[in-house]
Amino acid sequence: MLFYASTYSDLNEAAKDKVVVLPLGAIEQHGPHLSVSTDTDIVTYVAQQIEKALPESVLLCPTLPFGSSHHHLSLGGTMSISPELYTQVVMDLVGSLVESGFKKIILLNGHGGNITPVRQALAVLSKRFDVSHQPTIALATYWEVGGKAFAGEPPMESPALSHACEYETSMMLHLFADKVWMERVERAQRPESNGYIPWEDDEPYRGVTVFKQTAFISSNGSSGEPQLGTAEKGKHLVEQAIKGLITFIESFKNWPLSESLR
Repeated sequence: MLFYASTYSDLNEAAKDKVVVLPLGAIEQHGPHLSVSTDTDIVTYVAQQIEKALPESVLLCPTLPFGSSHHHLSLGGTMSISPELYTQVVMDLVGSLVESGFKKIILLNGHGGNITPVRQALAVLSKRFDVSHQPTIALATYWEVGGKAFAGEPPMESPALSHACEYETSMMLHLFADKVWMERVERAQRPESNGYIPWEDDEPYRGVTVFKQTAFISSNGSSGEPQLGTAEKGKHLVEQAIKGLITFIESFKNWPLSESLR
């Protein structure tokens, strides 16, 4: 773990060669059948398996358990950092790592609501540190790096990961079955398709974005087809996420450090 470095010289030496991984989770409602810790639980497990697989390459930070989840607040059980503040929190945490001498940093994300504020943080961090410290900072969301496994490839039956859906339900059944209550699963009422906005993540992006609070797009806070979740599917998804991220990190650790071309 990152914080096991006992001296300043140890930290400097680690900074030269290691990839720092900071997992980003969330504490938010996941429909009537999943724990509010779902996003944090999954991303923490995936991060720990990556550290075990790449002990000589990765320094793992403790998971930031709270995310940007204000759109879930009306459904209860959610603890959220506002998007504006979340951007600042990520900037401060990553800035601390950069100031300590780390050059290669991955923000391993487990919650969709974190993506936009983290991208904003990356833009500001680039402006702040590209010239002075020249770090390479990457956002990697596990289900995006996991590829086809999270986009309808068998054994999955629904088109893509969304929220408290077949995918998340399956992963939690595999990893933390005691935090899943399948007897409570209920397919949520969702808005009718309009051909442009993928309310269920089952329509291709067509260049139009609309953001709505969760209560306006789901009757119970879940989406997709959670009733299709199984532990066997979850095992497949978790393995594919870990495999994809290991492949990425093994590439990332060998990227040359960024230098100005002018």
